[in-house]
Amino acid sequence: MKNTEAMNWQTFKTLLTGQPNLNLQFEYAADKFVDAAYHITEIKQAVITSVDCGGVLNSWTDVVVQLWEPNTGHATEAMKVSKALDIVKLVENKLQLNPLATVKIEFGNSNFDTRQMYPGQITASGGNLIVNLQADVTQCKAIERGGSCGTTASGEECCTPAVAVKPKVQLVNLAAQNTCTPGSGCC
Repeated sequence: MKNTEAMNWQTFKTLLTGQPNLNLQFEYAADKFVDAAYHITEIKQAVITSVDCGGVLNSWTDVVVQLWEPNTGHATEAMKVSKALDIVKLVENKLQLNPLATVKIEFGNSNFDTRQMYPGQITASGGNLIVNLQADVTQCKAIERGGSCGTTASGEECCTPAVAVKPKVQLVNLAAQNTCTPGSGCC
């Protein structure tokens, strides 16, 4: 899965750094926010290496910020952006995060299955910095390479690796043809 409009880690951090005194809120669906009592439980870096259905090797890096929503009740205010940046600093003192890695926010609760989402629009509003989370979609990488997905009109499948075409050889039955015999003058 690869979102072409995904935000990288450096951009995400820069946007946070510009608003340290605001409360950091995550909107995972229209008007649905991660409970203000959430914790950032970990920040992980994942190097993904894959081979797609066309036999092409792909690789990219994700930085995943995992949020946990405790069952202990609701808080009135979310953590400050500065607190989130302190956690980032703690992580980066132990793990060098790729600044060009794609950022994903991992979240789920009893009403929303856990998934990784992309930070979309980030806006300051009423003392909050709101990170709107966007779902990713699954798609065939052949499309990203300018190909098509599925079977073409000629019956070719986009995802199958190219196979060298072997030339067809016409076999001839030599026994059925006239052959030279010694003394016949044909040779």
